[in-house]
Amino acid sequence: MDKKKIIAAAAIGAVVGAGGAIVHNVVAESEPIVYFTRDISPAGLQRAYKALDWTPKGKVGVKMSTGESSKSNYLRPELIKDLIGEIDGTIVECNTAYGGNRSDSESHWAAIRERGFLDVAPVDIMDEEGSMTLPVDGGNVLNENYVGTHFANYPSYVVLSHFKGHAMAGFGGAIKNISIGFASSMGKKWIHSGGKSKESMWGGEQNAFLESMADAAKAVTNYVGRDNMVYINVLNRISIDCDCDGDPAEPDIHDIGILVSRDPVAIDQAGIDMVSKADGNESLMQRIAEKNGLHTLEAAEKIGVGSRKYKLVDLDKE
Repeated sequence: MDKKKIIAAAAIGAVVGAGGAIVHNVVAESEPIVYFTRDISPAGLQRAYKALDWTPKGKVGVKMSTGESSKSNYLRPELIKDLIGEIDGTIVECNTAYGGNRSDSESHWAAIRERGFLDVAPVDIMDEEGSMTLPVDGGNVLNENYVGTHFANYPSYVVLSHFKGHAMAGFGGAIKNISIGFASSMGKKWIHSGGKSKESMWGGEQNAFLESMADAAKAVTNYVGRDNMVYINVLNRISIDCDCDGDPAEPDIHDIGILVSRDPVAIDQAGIDMVSKADGNESLMQRIAEKNGLHTLEAAEKIGVGSRKYKLVDLDKE
């Protein structure tokens, strides 16, 4: 898919116009709402979250990336502290599958302490005691998905994602966070290989990998219940590289804002739409095109994870 095609495919919702104003194609009222603010601050994050008018039940897991190194563009503790405190949340993560600084619990805990997350909230490495199996109902590729055993301990989840590029998936947002992010180390290998291996993440077919992310996302949302999950994408420090990269490229795109929604597909599509119109987006859009990144959203919509059509509500204009 070339760059022109990917931008055309993405441009169904939001456009960043002159002066930063948001113009959007109004869709049917039945489409999911994505709220937007340009205010990337602790107060802006709380305000965006409150726009969802969502009340969690029970213990709340806040799924986010703890970052591969201090150079990574993970969401900083000072940005997220007030929101997590307000909802009495626990930061939840899983170990990685590619080596590095978070591939085992001991080194991951050291990274968590170094990044300052334990000064913000309790943290839970969900696969520290192994994996549990989730069924995939009507998936594209997978019949089952593997998440950390602690996943079952949280009746509600706030999925707090840094929107950015990704070397294998093209981009990462909410869908990546609830698929690869929730997956145990073994589950990550399973998804990356397109359901071919639990021992190695390498060698799988690209579209099978993208479709497996969609399948894993469906398994997660079905298990927790759609009403028990909400999604926040922060569009800052938008590098072409993921937070799993310990030495990412410097961002070419200016900070855009914060998106929140109850639909993981809609919020990622809105992020794509905004990035597709941002200055300096050439490298990221090329990476998304090269990796066929939009296919993840196509596959997720196909199996009912969410909708690529949405209604954008600009909180700064209210």
